[in-house]
Order: sequence, then structure tokens, then C-alpha cells
Amino acid sequence: MLHIVSKLLCVSHTHTIKKLFFQSPLSRFLEKFGKKMACQDLVFAVNGEKFEVFLVHPSTTLLEFLRSNTPFKSLKLSCGEGGCGACIVILSKYDPVLDKVEEYSINSCLTLLCSINLCSITTSDGLGNTEKGFHPIHKRFAGFHASQCGFCTPGMCISLYSALSNAHNSQTPLVYLTASAAEKSISGNLCRCTGYRPIADACKSFAADVDIEDLGFNSFWRKGESREEMLKKLPPYHPDKDLVAFPDFLKAKIKRQRNVLDQMRYHWSTPGSIEELQEILATSNSGGDRGLVKLVVGNTGTGYYKEVKQYSRYIDISHIPEMSMIKKDDRGIEIGAVVTISKVIDALMDEDTFGYVFKKIGIHMEKVANHFIRNSGSIGGNLVMAQSKNFPSDITTLLLAADASVHLMNTAGRHEKQRICEFLVSPPIIDTNTVLLKVQIPSWTIAASSTTTGLLFESYRAAPRPLGSALPYLNAAFLAVVSQGDATSRGITVDKCLLAFGSFGGYHSIRAREVEDFLTGKLLSHSVLFEAVKLLKGIIVPGIDTSYTEYKKSLAAGFLFDFLYPLIESGSWDSERKHIDGHVDPTLSLPSLSSAQQVFESKEFHPVGEAIIKYGAEMQAAGEAVYVDDIPSLPNSLHGAFIYSTKALARIKSVGFRGNVAPVGVLAVITFKDIPQAGQNVGYISMFGTGLLFADEVTTCAGQIIALVVADTQKHADLAVKLAVVEYDLKNVEAPVLSVEDAVNRSSLFEVPSQYQPEPVGDVSEGMAEADRKLRSVELRLESQYFFYMETQTALAFPDEDRYLVVYSSTQASEYTQAAIATCLGIAENNVRVITRRLGGGFGGKAIKSMPIATACALAAQKLQRPVRIYLNRKTDMIMVGGRHPMKITYSVGFTSDGKLTALEITILIDAGIDVDVSPILPKNIVNSLKKYDWGALSFDIKVCKTNRPSRTSLRAPGEVQGGYIAESIVENVACSLNMDVDVVRRINLHTYESLSKFYTESAGEPDEYTLPLLWDKLEISSDFKRRAESVKEFNAGNVWRKRGISRVPIVYHVMNRPTPGRVSILGDGSVVVEIAGIEMGQGLWTKVQQMVAYGLGMIKCEGSQDLLERIRLLQIDTLSMTQTSYTAGSTTSENCCEAVRLCCVILVERLRAIMDEILENARSVTWDMLIQQANAQSVDLSARTFYKPESSSADYLNYGVGASEVEVDIVTGRTEIIRSDIIYDCGRSLNPAVDLGQIEGAFVQGIGFFMNEEYTTDENGLVIQEGTWDYKIPTIDTIPKQFNVQILNSGHHKNRVLSSKASGEPPLLGATSVHCATRSAIREARKQYFSWKCVNGDRRDDSDVGFELPVPAIMPVVKHLCGIDSVEKYLECKTYPLK
Repeated sequence: MLHIVSKLLCVSHTHTIKKLFFQSPLSRFLEKFGKKMACQDLVFAVNGEKFEVFLVHPSTTLLEFLRSNTPFKSLKLSCGEGGCGACIVILSKYDPVLDKVEEYSINSCLTLLCSINLCSITTSDGLGNTEKGFHPIHKRFAGFHASQCGFCTPGMCISLYSALSNAHNSQTPLVYLTASAAEKSISGNLCRCTGYRPIADACKSFAADVDIEDLGFNSFWRKGESREEMLKKLPPYHPDKDLVAFPDFLKAKIKRQRNVLDQMRYHWSTPGSIEELQEILATSNSGGDRGLVKLVVGNTGTGYYKEVKQYSRYIDISHIPEMSMIKKDDRGIEIGAVVTISKVIDALMDEDTFGYVFKKIGIHMEKVANHFIRNSGSIGGNLVMAQSKNFPSDITTLLLAADASVHLMNTAGRHEKQRICEFLVSPPIIDTNTVLLKVQIPSWTIAASSTTTGLLFESYRAAPRPLGSALPYLNAAFLAVVSQGDATSRGITVDKCLLAFGSFGGYHSIRAREVEDFLTGKLLSHSVLFEAVKLLKGIIVPGIDTSYTEYKKSLAAGFLFDFLYPLIESGSWDSERKHIDGHVDPTLSLPSLSSAQQVFESKEFHPVGEAIIKYGAEMQAAGEAVYVDDIPSLPNSLHGAFIYSTKALARIKSVGFRGNVAPVGVLAVITFKDIPQAGQNVGYISMFGTGLLFADEVTTCAGQIIALVVADTQKHADLAVKLAVVEYDLKNVEAPVLSVEDAVNRSSLFEVPSQYQPEPVGDVSEGMAEADRKLRSVELRLESQYFFYMETQTALAFPDEDRYLVVYSSTQASEYTQAAIATCLGIAENNVRVITRRLGGGFGGKAIKSMPIATACALAAQKLQRPVRIYLNRKTDMIMVGGRHPMKITYSVGFTSDGKLTALEITILIDAGIDVDVSPILPKNIVNSLKKYDWGALSFDIKVCKTNRPSRTSLRAPGEVQGGYIAESIVENVACSLNMDVDVVRRINLHTYESLSKFYTESAGEPDEYTLPLLWDKLEISSDFKRRAESVKEFNAGNVWRKRGISRVPIVYHVMNRPTPGRVSILGDGSVVVEIAGIEMGQGLWTKVQQMVAYGLGMIKCEGSQDLLERIRLLQIDTLSMTQTSYTAGSTTSENCCEAVRLCCVILVERLRAIMDEILENARSVTWDMLIQQANAQSVDLSARTFYKPESSSADYLNYGVGASEVEVDIVTGRTEIIRSDIIYDCGRSLNPAVDLGQIEGAFVQGIGFFMNEEYTTDENGLVIQEGTWDYKIPTIDTIPKQFNVQILNSGHHKNRVLSSKASGEPPLLGATSVHCATRSAIREARKQYFSWKCVNGDRRDDSDVGFELPVPAIMPVVKHLCGIDSVEKYLECKTYPLK
């Protein structure tokens, strides 16, 4: 098939670029060289199909083209900056000389379309699909239950495919995919749903060295089967058949022509030599300024530096042989500037490369960015960004330590060699015609015969993730030549050293020359190292705006200590750096993940209770599942982007654009003034009120929508927003409320309706009187968390006949969205049809927060009478949607000397932001979770504060996760004050059934439903908790720089069933369609409902009725078809929908029973198809709708679980590694154990993110600081527990539940508190050690620890500060000046 695409951008914009092009001096160069270069059309292949593009703007990315001009939608836009993996594809290049195909994964969101000329692209739906059959990767992802919302899954599949392809095509004989490589293949991919464990298992199933019995729960085999049976049941993978071939038509074309595009049409130059590049640069601007010309290789820099500048010409320098070479000799290695980082790593790690320094550099470079960025980004690009834009580069630090040089070509064409240290401090070259040509790394060797001299090289980085994309807080690289002292001066002498540091907030990486000079010639000792560390901390000077300055200084000291201290202790050197109790780099030998799952499948209600593969899982893996932004654009479609406020409280004087000129492609700027007269300025509707769509004359918080820019393309809309100018007036405006304390002082509070106000328990004054001990007025704070659903907020609206609007919205609340749109536009709700098929993740963030996006989209569509779609970029989404509620907590607690709690008095100030949203539900949710312990008596004062910050909303376990953490923090402090084991204090204060009934008067259930004590004891045995706790003590006693902690916490989680409609219809051929009130967003809702319908209709018990599962189709939500749908939230939507459709099935079975009885009077048996045909013939109604209303006595219930975690803290860096986590959770009788297992693991890992990783903060105006994947770090495969064990207790005690099932979506998140508490325990051990260090010159403080509060999230700087920010210096001081 041939695809011809004539244009991608509007004609006017293209003409403007052409005009610039024709008037530029470059045209003379083209006249001279055009014929010689034999310029061609842009031709490439996508999934084997030929595409020719005759006209395209050179800034167009591959992702833009594929999603807008092809049917292939498996690549998704999520972050737009190369940090999530949702958009990756396989790029294949053919070398006609070697007759070899090279293929690797790349980011389509950054790769420029013109750069793939004569290349082949493969997407996940190109590997396999519904029509031609799914690829083994897709089948295994589905069978290992490794896809939930499915938005990230195609990218995961491509990452794995790339690893398989690389292993198969490796030039090294007998190379195969290892389990470690399989895990690492997805280290740059983000997933918010699964918790990664099933994804890792799916990947490792392809590894040659994996023990198949170690793979997790799946649908292919069951426990107890032989290895041979297991292997037979895995979907087979055959590299020769399952790897994609390079298209023959492209091979033929490549052999005929050189890769050069028509420069007149594409504004894209592809020089084939240095001379051609010189000519282009010389003619582009005679003044030596590069101006509107951009040099590109992989274009990965735009992922970090979001460009507004428009270039008139792009020069692809990746085809210049002199800049693409790698040359090795005895003097070192030369690497061309356009060589990709991946190829640099391969060259440095090559077995033929002598010198371990190169290998060490290569090992470190594997931690730079992620594999798909390294596959595209060049070493030269990295260095130029560091030199010209102060990019925090690891590579510059490594090259500084190796004393590397760079070769430049200046404006006059002269070549110049500079040492890297000189290059970094020279004037920026990025906007000049100076070009970086190559990098030269010298060879560092010591004579093999030398036994007294050694060469050491080591590199370090402290980053939020060991492997996944994460800039370091600080990096370092050290090279030293050392020698053994003589008999009179035993020890190690430093003969020469190079000490490089980077990413600490300075302008660029530096050499610590003063420290180098100080150490050179010195015999290493504690005192020498102590002086060197003190000297170093005066050299590492972070910039004024740099965060964590003291932490970064301490890292520098710690890294130098780690490099030199072992030489002092051992008196010898080890080039492999196998330190005993040193700071071990976790990425050098990451252990393979391991896991265990215990689930129980029940056949009692077949197929309910069985681990059925998620509905549409293979389709999701292939990328065929349709999300809102995948819906093809209608003719004349427009695109929207929001202008939002950057002030907390201000009058809006005007909204315009730079230069008072509307940017290209802009058709309208819509504000509150464009709302119809009959409508209202309403952006959302909740059970507690409404919120504004647009700011009117006054903006009341940063992030508030001011206007919607509507343009012809999404790129033009986003660019216009960047060029927007909002003029504010701050005169006579009162100060904004930006803290909860200020809100209370100014009585800025939201009212909490009485039914949402929790009830106190017991008499606190009596409880306090019974207490032997008290902790009074203890304060702690909890910060926010961002949803980070992979699919950002999106909507598509188009007008239909008779003032009728169709709106596709990625929402958890279709009915409320319909009402908000109708209210805003002033039309009846039956004129608004909201449709939602599935979400790419929700977590509560697409309930209220999706409504303004859909409403603005509908308003624009109605006003302009054209289709309009909005897809928020990640930065805008993060700024606008709010996230989890921050809060301040103050408590007083009473307890006895043996640890029994007697009373808790607590005050909580919740920061709700500017709008009410659903914030009034928080007090009850917090208290319900707080009540998991028997406090004796409990009273509280909880205020919901209105501040001038973005409104907060529900985020998975809203209020419950905070309440659970508050309870654990209090218990931790009680145990610490009593010097008791906190696990003992927890067990003492677990509820009896009597106290449970006292605290949970309406939801305690029957006595046999209270399974928490059973779970507590079961986990103690299954996790070997007591023995491991003793092992932790032994480890801590024997290790100075690493400490471990272990913790176990209970989970008690209150949920409520809601009235829910459902409809089941049987079609003429016996197939079934189902409509439900819930929305599939990864939680397995459709799968459970499909199972329930199959069970319910199967109760007719005719032939074929037991095999209906594959004949059931779930329909998308449509508000004009299914009404009263409410929210998809609160963990109980699945069971509510299941009960609604079960009741429908009861009705249908009753109607069919009479027909079957009639047939059986004249026949021995009845088939399902026969039964349905006869029912139709007799005009039986085969569609049933019900409205399930739970009985008030059983609508509320409690969920129970226990989580235990063991962690290890590196005192030098503050890094926390989760060694093991165990979870046991009571699902009742699980409706689908595979789905519930995924929910448990995914919730737990999302909880890890909240407690340990994710910073979501605001500036002085209340504007969110974090903008995307560069500075917001959700968990990745390298940060989850190394051993992750989950046990589902399938109890049958819950007769009032839907087939005895219980919720699983949110409660397990609270188990992640165990990770935070274990970290706290490890820190406590570190502090005991720190305060025990005494020295002559040190302070005389008491060696007791006054206690501490570990903030949330417990990120590395926080942990390091609590362990002792100056621990290295204090340790060395005590070694230098020991107390006699």
C-alpha cells in the first residue's frame, strides 16, 4: 500500500517559511549544490507500508505524523519529552555496503519526521494485531496480566521487542536475552497501574536463563505443573518469524540514491561531509550567528528545553562520516560528535577496548536518560547542551575525570582542539557556526609489571532512580594513580588524581583542583581525608536557585570518602572496588526481581472467581484499544489549549499575544465572555456545588483557566499559549490565602455537611486521665501527590443537528460532565451526549477535573460550529488538576507504660484549594482510616480550608491514605517514647471485635468478617517476619554506612456500595451486549462484568450457556443511553456493576425459563442458540435493565489487609532500596483473582510513590513547580520492591457482599505505609550511630536522639539529612581525633 501525504501544516505557514527560504543567502548554495546532491522526496515505511510525504514542516515529529496521518495509533503521547516510553517505536536503517539492517527503539515524540527518510518504522500494532494475529509479546503480556489501563502497554511491548531484536542480531555468538536484560529493557518505561511486577514477568518469560517456575501468576499454567508443561503452554516465540523484516522496496531505493531530501521543499539539509556543512553554515548567515538554522542529530534536547523558537532550516549532521566515526588506538579512543550514546557505550564496553577506565565510563553512561533516548541522542549533543545551556550532564563529568578533549571547527573552518575543561568554560557555541566534531578520550594505563603503582577510576551519581530517566542530584568521577608506601611509611600515596563533580547546581561540571593539589603526594590517612573533605565542601557551591544545597555538598564529600577511605582501611587498592560496607552503586549488579503470589480460584460461580485474562488485553498490548485522542479527527477539526493564571489572586486587565499579533493558525480565543447568555460560567458540578470554567475579571488561583486558544493544529494551539501575554493588576487586591493557618485566621473555610462529619468515639478526657504517658501538641504535615495517569485530560466535541452536541470525554463522571456542559451552554441535558469508552488511567483525577476540559471543548465547538479537541500537554495537566490534599496535623495522645493507647485528640487542617470539589468527604475518610487502631477514645477538629491554590480533588484513597499514615506516625512516636518495639505496640492496639464495633458502629459487620488479626498472624509466618527482624538487627550492628529497617502495618479501609444501573441485552444470534454505569480505566471492570453476565445467564443451564464468555460485549458509556451513572470511583464500582447486571440476568433467565420448559416438553435438550431463536419468535423481551440499590444495613463495609516491608538506607546518599514487601489482603471471594492481584500490586506501588518519591509542590504564587517526567518521579521497575510477595485471602465470610467479594482498588495503597515506616526504622538506627560518635574536638551533645518526624515523601535529601548531613565529616573527625 502506498500512502501519499501532501501537507501537514496550513498553507499560509508553509508559504511564510518558503518566503524566508527564498530570500535567504542559502538559496545560492542550493543552486550550486542542488543538482549534485540529487535531492529526493521524503520516503519511508511504517509497518511495511510505503509513505511518501511531499511537503512537511521540518519541525514535525514522527509522532505528530503517525497519529495524524496514518491508522497506526499504538504510539501514545503522554509526556512529550522522552521520559515515559509511551510513544516509542522501532527504527530500522539499512546499510547497503554491509547489507545489514540496524534497528533500535526511539522516541517518536522527539524524532523529527525528515530524519527518518529511507528508514522503516515498526509500531506495536505493526508487530501484530487483531487482523493478522497477535505477536507472542502481546499474548504473553495479556497472559501474565501485565496490562491494566493499557495506555503504556504498546510502548512496553516495543521496548521488549527491541531487546529481543538486539539479542538476536548481536554480532557476538551465542548472545541471548538474559532475565536481567529483559527487566532493564523496560527501565525507561512508566506505568501507573500495574506496579511493574507482571510486566517484568512477561518480559522475563522470553529470557533464556530464567527459571520458569520463578515467573509470577499467569493464565498459561497453574502451580504444580511440570516445567515441560509450562514451556509448552507459553505462546511460542520464533525470532526468524516474529522479528520484522526490512522492506525490500526501501532497500532497492537506498541502493539507488543517497539520503538527501529536496532542500527547497523540506527546508532540511543533509550534508555528506564537513565541507558541505561548512558551505551551508557559511551561506546561512555571514555574521557567524547560526540564527534560524538548527543542527540536529536525534533532537532529544527538545525533550528538556521546550523550544518556542521557530527555525527556517534544519541541518541533519548525522550522515557526515568524519563526525560518525569511532577510532581506537594505543593513545585512546576518538568518537565522532554525532555518534549516539548507545554506540559510545558499546565502543567503550567492547572486549577489544583496553583499559578499564573506558569500561567504567561505559557502565556509568548506561545510567544516562533511558535506552530510547540513548539510541537517538548523540554524545556531541549532550556536551553542547552542557556547554551552552548548563545541562546537568553526567558525560561531561566523566570526560573531565578522564582528561578528555574535544575537536571543534570554528567559523573560519579552522579545526581546534580543546581539553574538556577549557571547552566547558568557553563562550556558548550553540548559536554560533562553531561545530563540535569529535571527542577524544586518552588511554590510562599502568605498566603491567608494576606491583607498587595502581590506577583507580570510579564514577558516582545520586539520583531518584538507579536506572530510569532521572537527573542526578550530583554526579562525580574520580581518577587516581596511587602507589604503595615503603616499609617506613606503610599505606597508600596519591601520586596523581583528577576529581570531577557535576549536576550540583553550578554552571557546569568542574574539577576540584584545590583538592587534587592537596591530595597529590600525600600519604592517605584519616586526617588527610578529613581535610580534603572540608576543602571540597567549600568548592562545591550550588547556584542561588538550587534546591538541596547542603545535601549536594554532603554527596560530594560522601563520594570522595567512598573513593579514598577503603585505601586507608585496607592499605591496598582494588580496581574492582569491592568494598566491604562501602557505598555500593546499586546499578552495577541490580538483583533480578522476584515475587510470589498466592491466590485462590473458585469454580463455584463459573466463570466468576476465575483468573480470566483482562477483557481486550491483547488488543491493548497491540495498541488497537481506542482512547479519546485516538478517535480520528473529523474534517475541519480544531484544537484547543488553555491559557492559565500564574497569579494566586489578581485582576485580569487583558489577554493577548506577544507583539499584539495572533500566532499562526489561531482562530479564536474563548473566555467567560463567550458563554451563551442562557448559560453559566460553570466548569464542573459535584455533590457539593459548582466551580468556574473560566476566571472572570479576577483570577483566584494560579493554574485557573483564563482562556481557551483554538487553532488549526494542536501544535499551533500549544505554541500560541506559550506566546500569550496576560496582564495582571495587583492594586487594591487583598493578599491571597496560601496556607491553612492563614485560612483559619481569616475564616476561609468550606462547610462540611452533617452527613459527612465523622463522629467522635468515647470520652477523651477520661482516656487522657487513664494514661501514664502523653505526647502533646505533636505536629506533622503531609504534602500533595499528582495522579500521573499516562493519558492526560482530553476531550473531543462536535456539533450535530438541532443544537445537539456529541462529546467524547476521558472522564470518570460522564453524567456529571453532561450536566456541567448543559449548564454552561444553557441547553437541556438531552442535547448533550457524552461518550466514554475507556481511560488511560484515572485514579480520581478524571472525576471532577475532567469536566472543565470537556465543557470548554463543547463551548468552543458550539461557538465555532466545528469539531474541537483538547489534549492537555503534561505540564498544563500538572498545573491545573490539583492532586492529593496537603494537610497539617496536630495531635495529643495518651497511653500506658505498656503501650496501650487510651486517648487521641487531633486537629487537622486540610488544604482544599480554591474550589469545594469533593473536599468535604475528606474528614470522614481520614477518620475512618485513622480508626484502624483502638485509641480508647477519639476526638478531632477537622477543618477544610479554602486557599488560593488549585483545588484539590480525590486521588486513589483520598483521605484514607493520610489517615492511615497519621495513625502509624502516632504509634511510631508512642513506641519510640517508650523505647518499645513498634510492632509490639501495633499488635497491642489492634481492635478486638468489640472495640471494632465501638469505632465502626455501622460497618463492622459480623464477627467472622473481622479477619485482620488472622491476616496479621498469617503474614508474620509467610513473611518470616520475626526472624528477619532479628537479621535486620544483626545487619545494622555490622554495617556502618548502610542500615536496614523492617515494618508491618495493618490496613482497615471503609467502602460503600452505591445505587447502580445496568442493562443486559441478548441479540438474535445469541450474542450479548451489556451496558453498565462504570467506566473501564484499568481496574478490570469490564472483565468482572463479562464474567458475571456469563455466570448469570449460565444459570439457565442449557447446552452452551456455560460457554457464553466470549459472546459478551461491553458497550461504552453513553449518557443518552444509560442514565443515573454517577461516578466511577470509591473501589466498589466493579461489584456494584456486577450486581446490577446479575439482577438483569436473573430477570432474563426467568423470562427464558418458561420458553425452555416448553421446548423440553418436545425435546431432550435445548441449546442456547435454539432457546434465543424461540424466545425471539415468541416476542420475549430479551433486554433487561435494573437499578441495583444496596440495602442500607449492608451498604458500608470494611476491608482488611496487612503490609510488611524491609528497606536498606545508604547513609552516604540517603537512597532507600526496598528489599522486600509482603502483602496479604482479604478480597472475600475474589470475582477475578488476576484482576484483584493487579489492583493490589498497583495500588501498593502508587502508595510507594506518595510516601517515598513524588514531590508535587508550589511556588510563592501557588503555581505548581513540577512540569513533567524530568522533575516528577513516579516509581519505576528499578524502584519497586526487589522481592514482592502478595497473598490474597479468599475468605467466604461476606454473605452480604456481591457473591461474597470485596473491593481491591484502593485499600492496598495504605500498605505502602510499611515502606515509609521501615525507612524510619533504618534512619533511627543511623541516628543512634551518629549520636554515638564522639571525638576530642567535637560537640558535647547528649548521645540520645530527641526524636524526629520523617516527612512524606521521604526523598533522598530528606533521608540523608535525618541520617546526618555531616555524617562523613563527623566519622572522619572521630577517627582523626578519637575520644580517649
